[in-house]
Amino acid sequence: MGLLRGADQGSMRQSGRVAAGGVGAGGLKPAWRRNNASDLLNTDFREVLMSVIKAVDLAYGRLRSPDLDKQEEFLTAFGMVRADRTKTALYMRGTDSPHHIHVTELGAPKYVGIALHAGSLEDLEKLARTPGASPVESIDEPGGGKRVRLTDPDGFQVEIVHGMAQLPKIAVARPAVNIGEDKTRRRNALYRVERGPSHVKRIGHFVVHSPQFEKTLGWYRDMLGFRCSDEVYADKKENLVGSFNRLDRGDDYVDHHVFFCIRSDKAGLNHLSYEAADMDDIMIGHEHLVEKGYEHFWGIGRHSLGSQVFDYWGDPWGRVHEHWADTDVLNASVPANLWGRGEIGGPWGEAPPERFMHHATP
Repeated sequence: MGLLRGADQGSMRQSGRVAAGGVGAGGLKPAWRRNNASDLLNTDFREVLMSVIKAVDLAYGRLRSPDLDKQEEFLTAFGMVRADRTKTALYMRGTDSPHHIHVTELGAPKYVGIALHAGSLEDLEKLARTPGASPVESIDEPGGGKRVRLTDPDGFQVEIVHGMAQLPKIAVARPAVNIGEDKTRRRNALYRVERGPSHVKRIGHFVVHSPQFEKTLGWYRDMLGFRCSDEVYADKKENLVGSFNRLDRGDDYVDHHVFFCIRSDKAGLNHLSYEAADMDDIMIGHEHLVEKGYEHFWGIGRHSLGSQVFDYWGDPWGRVHEHWADTDVLNASVPANLWGRGEIGGPWGEAPPERFMHHATP
């Protein structure tokens, strides 16, 4: 199933209308103040590109755990590397250069919130002028930088950061593969990869459940400039049950989604998602986590929307972390699509278990 369908891409798409949020030239109220799916569906995409800022990347997820040793053991087995640790918090990095991509505070188990990178200090100043925002503040944590703290409609913290420390990349040697037309990429050499944890590269996306779906979805679009990639409906096209959203970086290509919002009767984190080195890296990481006895939630398979090869694992308190590799990348020229829930099964792998579909960490 390709990203774009043929002649029938849904009446919403054919009319040039998508479920995007923003403050429109036609006097539209911000999407997070609209009350239902009909409001979002009647939003003209060409009129709603005036978000407060356009976030440039995902930064990290922030959790709380009662035992930082156990949290570090899991994240190390998952494929991250300690960047820093204090008496009250753990900071884990990937092989890319950002100082950290995962923060765990000491405390009762909780999803605290998500953080994204702003493109400039000026963007932080714009956000600081919005209702309920913190002032621009220096981050008194490892990695440094400045931030503005917001609260999304479901009460979770959203940090927008700028100026985080960058570290030297961690080199990961991966053998060439002899597939496709060119069977000579790897010459006079054997394919060998070491057993052990995956090599987490970067944070890719986050997924939440929301009982106020339209308001939460619109808030992230209005505040941070998220752009709709694909939406999913159940029974009728007006009944949206999920929305995949990507960063808007103009002509630059970005991952298919940075944010997936699920209509639900509860609010919470479904999962945090991290890119692995490649598909073999996912498989090796899977075996390593099995050996360590961690809880497996779903996988291995390939998604339809986004197309990633995936594998999902729970930490000691049941917070789900995903490994993935090979995603679709889109720029701002690609319009959104509307899919029926029955159309989005992946090309291979098991169907999502019920416990994964309904999983939401408060």
